[in-house]
Amino acid sequence: MSIIETEATLHEAHRDNHTHRDVNGGWLRPAVFGAMDGLVSNLALMSGVAGGAVSPQTIVITGLAGLAAGAFSMAAGEYTSVASQRELVQAELEVERRELRKHPVDEMEELAALYVARGVEPRLAREVAVQLSRDPERALEIHAREELGIDPDDLPSPTVAAVSSFASFALGALLPVLPYLLGATSLWPAVLLALLGLFACGALVSRVTVRGWWSSGLRQLALGGAAAAVTYAIGSLVGAAV
Repeated sequence: MSIIETEATLHEAHRDNHTHRDVNGGWLRPAVFGAMDGLVSNLALMSGVAGGAVSPQTIVITGLAGLAAGAFSMAAGEYTSVASQRELVQAELEVERRELRKHPVDEMEELAALYVARGVEPRLAREVAVQLSRDPERALEIHAREELGIDPDDLPSPTVAAVSSFASFALGALLPVLPYLLGATSLWPAVLLALLGLFACGALVSRVTVRGWWSSGLRQLALGGAAAAVTYAIGSLVGAAV
């Protein structure tokens, strides 16, 4: 009895500890990168305009316009991209569905050959293929995963992609504008808040990478700061010239 209990305990410990991070990024990756894109692009845009020695009101209008334009652009791009990808996948699934209906034996042999190529004994591979091919929808799912590398039941939603991109970009782009909306009259509070946001985004990105949060945060802070500095310098030069 003690042996059985010990084995059960070890099994539970392995199950609890043997976990992996979400390598696909899940919701975190698009949300963080959308916010980061909004932060960098709007900070750089506002810095470039501020470099031309314009009024705070002009900078606020520029920031809000950049927020709206960027968010709508991101949403439209994500919707079109994901919708096109989904339509392509559905077209390929329909091709596979027709093949399963017209040539069921050939498709079964093809599936068996895939398992043999992965090291399964030929007789066992054929038996598995026969069993999986009895249900047409299950067979379609298996063929889609094995041949196309997709899960028919887990296709991305264009609407969800568009809404999440819009929201995350708008949230990131709002940070540089926020100090001005609260009464700031110079660029530096906006730069400071945006750089803090970039560091936080970089630290969050470390959850889907192997890089440490401190290093990831500093890297993003440096990249965003460099973009703002370059555009500010360009704005200053153009402002002085005109």
